[in-house]
Amino acid sequence: MTSLAGTGVLLRFNLRRDRLMIPVWVAVNALMVLSMPSTLEGLYGTETERADLLHQVATNSSFRALIGPVFGDSLGALTAWRVGVYAGALAAVTSLLIVVRHTRDEEESGRQELISSGVVGRRASLTAALLAAATANAVLALLVTAGLAGRGAAGALALGLGLGAVGMLFATAAAVVAQLTESARLARGLTAAVLGAAFVLRAAGDSVSTDGSSVLTWLSPLGWLSQLRPFAGERWWLLGLFAAAVAAQGALAYVLAGRRDLGMSFLPTRPGPASGRLGTASALAWRLQRGGVLGWSTGFFLAGVVYGGLTDGVADLVGDNEQAREIFERMGGRSGITDAFLASMTGMLGLLAALFVVAAVLRLHGEETSGRAEPVLANAVGRLRWATGHLVIAFGGSVLIMLLAGLGFAVGYGKQAGPILGACLVQVAGVWVIGGLTVLLYGLAPRLAPLAWGVAGAVLLIGWVGPALDAPRAVLDLSPFGHLPKLPGGAMEWGPVLVLLALAAALVAGGLAGLRRRDLTT
Repeated sequence: MTSLAGTGVLLRFNLRRDRLMIPVWVAVNALMVLSMPSTLEGLYGTETERADLLHQVATNSSFRALIGPVFGDSLGALTAWRVGVYAGALAAVTSLLIVVRHTRDEEESGRQELISSGVVGRRASLTAALLAAATANAVLALLVTAGLAGRGAAGALALGLGLGAVGMLFATAAAVVAQLTESARLARGLTAAVLGAAFVLRAAGDSVSTDGSSVLTWLSPLGWLSQLRPFAGERWWLLGLFAAAVAAQGALAYVLAGRRDLGMSFLPTRPGPASGRLGTASALAWRLQRGGVLGWSTGFFLAGVVYGGLTDGVADLVGDNEQAREIFERMGGRSGITDAFLASMTGMLGLLAALFVVAAVLRLHGEETSGRAEPVLANAVGRLRWATGHLVIAFGGSVLIMLLAGLGFAVGYGKQAGPILGACLVQVAGVWVIGGLTVLLYGLAPRLAPLAWGVAGAVLLIGWVGPALDAPRAVLDLSPFGHLPKLPGGAMEWGPVLVLLALAAALVAGGLAGLRRRDLTT
């Protein structure tokens, strides 16, 4: 039996399991990219407006740190500048989730042991996981290339291949980390930390250089993506750099996979006894989720500082561009441009906080399917008490990270600390509705619980792309965030906030009632 026996069957199985997650995440990413040219055409339709934008970016280090340098004034080049880094980061997140799910997650749950008892090669599971990620990235590259071909075939191909290459680079990075760690949660966290470091390195490098020539930029794969320069004199040789990195990391993952036993790792978890008290289910939940809460809290605070520091320069960047002003007003309300920018940015962080609450709630699903919940519930711990510990962290943690985001805005902007904190906390109502829906899916139909990621992705798409495309009000209202007051600058409306909080409470109650009555997953 070869080491790759059964790869085809496992690939089909993986794609079947991800038949909802992969299409949703790829569609969100592709639509984000493909919607940008029409938006930019309305914002910067003349050569004068585009020249003014290039001047503003060249002289504003904060915007270069946030988005990157711009290398051309065509709509294609502006599209690659505006969404390239973020689309690449989203492709990386999608890829690392796919690979970890079909490698370390399978071993941790015990399913891989059953699969390996059949006619399955030693490296078949790893190969199938990487091929599933490659499929997702290939579809993304194809959609982007086809959708932007009218702006320039070479540039569209470069951007599509670049996004797919970033995704595969982090897919192979996740494959390496999955061999090193014993926990799927830790594997996802460490790979995400690598992605965060790549973003920080690129931001630091681009902030000090207008052409991306900084050494820090070249240390980041996201920096390589911007230096590929789609629609602005493509540097095709950079795809070879991506290919070499992917091949090196893939080879390392295969070597490591062949030198360890199933379920083991090269960096095993520290043996007990655990330090501190774990006398309650809530204490155990905190021990399991504290790393995620700390990471999200740090990220939101730093994001608040960065966005706050950009606020004073927004008016200069927008200038007399009425279309740009209208987009900010649709996202942040019809107030002054500064308040509208602050409201739109706090709204964007609220959308991202929805991802946190989904991940935290679904930790219950992971504990149950892995079999770790049963030993806890075998003691004098009821299901509701066990679930409540995780839900307090999920819903309370969302309040914490939004509060820290508000503090970050106050530090970066230096003004309106009270109104900005209030604007961030108002977003919690929308976040809790997404969390409540996740609890409902988990409690009533645990097999459908991962659909919460699709809901969060759809809400993110509506909130991010909807205002830029001037989507109908009926579409924007599909998101709970579309009903929240636009703060700061707008009037505080307690009615919609209270309705959303009541809806969230009802969804949580329904989910807990379902959890109490159904059988545990076996």
